[in-house]
Amino acid sequence: MSRIGKKPIILDADLKVNLAKDKIQIEGPVGKMELPIPSDIEVVHTANQIEVKTRNAESGEIHGLFRTLLQNAVTGVKNQWSRTLELVGVGYRAESDGRELILNLGFSHPVKIQAPDNISFKVNENKIVVLGVDKYLVGEVAATIRRLKPPEPYKGKGIRYEKEYIRKKLGKAAKAVGTASAK
Repeated sequence: MSRIGKKPIILDADLKVNLAKDKIQIEGPVGKMELPIPSDIEVVHTANQIEVKTRNAESGEIHGLFRTLLQNAVTGVKNQWSRTLELVGVGYRAESDGRELILNLGFSHPVKIQAPDNISFKVNENKIVVLGVDKYLVGEVAATIRRLKPPEPYKGKGIRYEKEYIRKKLGKAAKAVGTASAK
């Protein structure tokens, strides 16, 4: 049995939980989220906590995973998940109205990205913040944005995650200088 799965999930007073036979819906101040309950898992809801239990010994693999997914849903509806991206490069700009993100990345056209349900964008100078209740979806949208212009290894221009380390290469001029002094 999973050690993570054994821990109960503590609920705040402002969260509502609707438990059905095959799904659980969690509603909070920021939004709501619904998760399907696997057939081998039993969810027990008491006044201020949720416990995840296994129905048989073979379902131990999914026990800890489902408890973590449930904890992520509780955290997401309480205070949103966020992922911050940085635009690095001359002329790279971003604009947003909350639901749509417009990026100028040096292409011949602006790139428009529509936000899926429960996802919103905030733009502050050269930073893009992806916000939402679903941790997986926030990461997926952030990865899609980063994939448009990944950081290149010579100058580091492109879209990167906040505090992401980019390993830079030296380039031809630095290599030529380095080999000339070795002779």
